Amino acid sequence: MTRTGRQYLDSLRDDREIWIDGERVRDVTIDPRFKPVAESIAELYDMQHDPKLQDKLTFLTSEGERVGLSYIEPKSESDLVRRRQMVKAWMDWTGGMMGRSPDFMNVHMTGFGSAHEYFARGGERFGKNIRAYYEHLRKNDLALTHTLINPQTDRSKPVHQQNTAAAIVKETDAGIVIHGARMIATLAPFSNDIAVFPSTFLQLSDEAKPYAFAFSIPVETKGLRFICRPAITPTGGSVPDYPFSARLDEMDCVAIFDNVLVPWERVFIHQQPKLGNGMFAETGTMNQIMHQFATKNLAKAEFLLGVALNMADAVGIGGFQHVQNHIHDMINTVELVRSCIRASEVDCVPGPNGTVLPAEQPLLTVRTLFPQFYPKLVEIIQILGASGLVMVPSHEELTGERAEDVNRYYQGATIPADKRIQLFRIAWDVSCSSFAGRQTLYERYFSGDPWRLAMLRYQNYPRQQELKQRVWDFANRTAEWDKRDQQKAEAGREKNHVTA
Repeated sequence: MTRTGRQYLDSLRDDREIWIDGERVRDVTIDPRFKPVAESIAELYDMQHDPKLQDKLTFLTSEGERVGLSYIEPKSESDLVRRRQMVKAWMDWTGGMMGRSPDFMNVHMTGFGSAHEYFARGGERFGKNIRAYYEHLRKNDLALTHTLINPQTDRSKPVHQQNTAAAIVKETDAGIVIHGARMIATLAPFSNDIAVFPSTFLQLSDEAKPYAFAFSIPVETKGLRFICRPAITPTGGSVPDYPFSARLDEMDCVAIFDNVLVPWERVFIHQQPKLGNGMFAETGTMNQIMHQFATKNLAKAEFLLGVALNMADAVGIGGFQHVQNHIHDMINTVELVRSCIRASEVDCVPGPNGTVLPAEQPLLTVRTLFPQFYPKLVEIIQILGASGLVMVPSHEELTGERAEDVNRYYQGATIPADKRIQLFRIAWDVSCSSFAGRQTLYERYFSGDPWRLAMLRYQNYPRQQELKQRVWDFANRTAEWDKRDQQKAEAGREKNHVTA
């Protein structure tokens, strides 16, 4: 059943071990470094109970249970469209700036649940485990974090030659015991469970087997702790001055497993490097995930375009040619991403167990291009705002002793000072603040190393032979034309010779 925001917040009050700034946080729902973010996520859960949005954000299962649409196992193009509309509604609510909102992992686990036979290759029970876990998540509407990457200790060595990476160190009748660390567990302080998936490509060797696992456990599991980076919002920073930083900092953490017991029923892959390496691609889950985060990218690009359009109006620069060309670049980004998403839905292909997968190639285009586009979108906001971004005052100045000065000298061409300050505080927070820097870095590496992704796209592009052959077919037709022309010319010369 879909949870309310209050039920979500209540679920975070447990024995989870969250560390930040050298101290343990006992309750993330009241600590000022976490409280605004938890409440922002609670808003998303509450949207599911809005009578005007319920049909857009939820669906009824065959058992008559109302659950979030991010858990739907799409059986048709229309199901993909419905899921995308649900994701878009949540993403528009956050301006696309919360890339790890709960729907992200819901789509992950739904894809794996649909492809449970893949996990059964490592043992029948593992296939049953992943399907049961998907159904558990759907029924309880849980929030998940996940972690894929080993600590950035010595990248020149394979994982089994490092002593920091999480590994299976023991097995018991109750489950496997994990010791070591993983990064980056984004959203961990605000999650109920953590999903731990195979990290980067593992060697097919006995040495790599202890690192080849997939499982999910509650965040409050004994021996599991999280060390957070510092909060992005400046000390004492208010929501009006830091509208994104103060409310939507998802937080990034290192997950440390101190001899953590993972029950067998929560294990999905066990010491199977080959299964771990193919888990995302061979199950079709990567297609589903790309569909989700391409929708996030669309919401994000649209929001920044909206900021730019408002800035142009606010300070009267919309008539300048260079401004129009900059905003045209932003429009191109929005419409390219939108078109790729729609193409992936229209050209969907059969997936496991009667599901459909959004087409891969349009989504790979978004996956590999958006890390290049996003820094440009941010740069355009900086260019349009120029010195106006640097000199925008605190919201508090509007009620301070110099309010009269502020109201006179900070007004815009089309809006009063309070609205201009509000707009430019948003523009600052998405383009120049620490939050903006984290977002840019996040988009560069959100879906993996862009250099490696480009190489894989080249190596695996399915139309290579077709397109190469098309060139040679054209060349062969050209040669035939030339041959016929020569034959006609020769026949003409022979006719002229006979006539003469």
